[in-house]
Parts: sequence; structure tokens; C-alpha cells
Amino acid sequence: MLYFIYQIFDVNILQYITIRAGIAFFLAFSLTMFAIPRYIAWAVARKAQQPINKYVPNHASKANTPTMGGLVFVLATIVASLISAELTNVYVIGGLVTLGAFAFVGFMDDRGKILTGDNLQGFSSRQKMAFLAVTATIVSLSIVLADFPTALYLPFIKDSVMDIGIFTIVFWVIVFLATSNAVNITDGLDGLATVPSVSALFTLGIIIYITGNSSLSQYLLMPKIIGVGEVAILASALAGSLLGFLWFNSYPAEVFMGDTGSLAIGGFLAYLAIIGKSEALLVLIGIIFVIETVSVILQIGSYKIRKKRVFLMAPIHHHFEMKKWAENKIIVRFWMIALLANLIALITLKIR
Repeated sequence: MLYFIYQIFDVNILQYITIRAGIAFFLAFSLTMFAIPRYIAWAVARKAQQPINKYVPNHASKANTPTMGGLVFVLATIVASLISAELTNVYVIGGLVTLGAFAFVGFMDDRGKILTGDNLQGFSSRQKMAFLAVTATIVSLSIVLADFPTALYLPFIKDSVMDIGIFTIVFWVIVFLATSNAVNITDGLDGLATVPSVSALFTLGIIIYITGNSSLSQYLLMPKIIGVGEVAILASALAGSLLGFLWFNSYPAEVFMGDTGSLAIGGFLAYLAIIGKSEALLVLIGIIFVIETVSVILQIGSYKIRKKRVFLMAPIHHHFEMKKWAENKIIVRFWMIALLANLIALITLKIR
């Protein structure tokens, strides 16, 4: 809407992505701050509460906490983006579809858990992966059909290392699945996944903006892809809505994001990395998500092969809980690691 106001009424300030990204940030933040208390009241009345994993008994006190708060910040992001972004931009449409589609898969999973009252119910692992794979394939195909370049870029190298051609869709689907599940695994403590997600959104938003800007992409020797810069507005909107959500999700949490939120965040981060040609750099940008996922893989692999556990409990944040670390100490330290990793990721943009 704001972009059309610029076009029709010649309000020049609204032509700038940075201005509209700022508006989207504060609009999404405000909408989330307004809606979350009302959602919490509604969820408590409807008993839409988080079933607690029976294998984590020290979380019993969280049993009556409402879940599916991700529904609120996803909707706030979409509304803010519809108002602020250029809606004829194919990459903006792709970003909105990604956010909505991954949130829907998470919503259906959360719904199953609430109805059964069991954190391990909802979709089975195979069902969830199947739905996510279908969603990721559709989004990946839409990107390819938009004539998006299929060249692969790596950090510190100014030119593409290869064109993976027909294997692009398979590669992107793996990126979508890995990232969405990694954020989902990380969302186990109050606010733990939120700040790393905001950090990643800011970093990827900057990369997206540079990639879509002719002068900046040329100066930093990064790939130039016309039109993708507009998606920085969506990244800014989601960051704003997540900060609003953090107000209520910080320890001790009044509401959880649920799979509705974590899968939507993960899917959207993957989308940003793909259109920003930063799939490899996403490992550093989302370092906390990587650490959490690797801890699970190591734990399962070690137990199957050696019948021994690497950690007291996986994901790794539960390991530190078992070692009697205070929950807020674990959370803040993980946040610090995420912030430092994203600063390093931004520094690498100049080293090519």
C-alpha cells in the first residue's frame, strides 16, 4: 500500500526500501504487542495450552502456558508487509507464501498436540517431514520459475563456484527442511529461539538489501539480483513482530510460539538465505540452530552405534539444564553466541 501511495501521489520518501522496512518493523511490533495479551486471554479460556514433554519433568511448571503464539506474530508480519512492501514483486509474494505455508504446517501440528494433550503427538516425524518437503518443493519450484539464478556462492569467494542447475530444487528443499527443523528443535526454553532468529533476520535482511542494490552489490563483490531487496521489508517486519512477541515470551514465558512460529521462522530464514545466495553462510548466521541440531544428531548416532550418550540430554540446552544451569543463564549465553556469530557473518561480506 505504501509503495502504491508513492507511485500515485509521488511521496518520494516511500520509494526507499529502508524507510518502508522501518515502518514495517514498528507496525509489526505494535500489532504483536496489541494482539498477544488478547490472544493469551483467549488461549487460556480455550485451554490452548502447551503440553509438556514427559521426558523434561523440570518443565512441569510451564504446563498451563498458552501455545501457538506464532500465529499472532506471523499474521502481524503478513499485515505489516502487505501495507509496506511492493506486492507485485515476485520475491515478496514468495516470501509471504513461505511464511504462511510453513506456519500452516506448524499450526496443524500444534493443533494435534493440544487436542491430544501430548507434546509427542500431533504429526508424526514422517508426516511432518512429508508436509514440509512438499511445501519446500512448491516454494523452490516457484523461485526457479521466476528465472532466479541457480549458481552456488560460498563465503570469501566473489564469483559463483558452480551452477548446480537441475539439482537446485533438491538443494533448496534440503535447506528449507534443515533450517525449519533446526529452529523447531531450538525452541525449547523461554525466548531461546527468538533472539537468534531476530539476529539472523537482521543479518539476512542486510544481505538481501545489498544483493538487490546495484551499487552496494558491486562494491562488496556480491551477486546482484534485481528485485530481491524488497524482501528486506518482510525480514524487518518479522524481526519487529518477534521483538514484540519476546516481551511476553521472555523468561518466565507467558506464551510459547509453538511449531506454528518456529517452522514459519525457519522456513522464512531459509528463503532469505536462498534468494540472498547465502545458503552456506546460513550455517554461521544460524549457529545456535546448528549447534542444537548437531547435538541431537550426535546423541542419536552415538546411542545407536555405541549405546552411550554424548550429552546428559539432547538438544544441548537440556544438557545444561541437567547440569543445573539456571534457565535464564542458558538463554542469555546462547543469545550472546548468536549475536557474535552474526557480527562475524556481516564482517565476512567485505572479505572476498
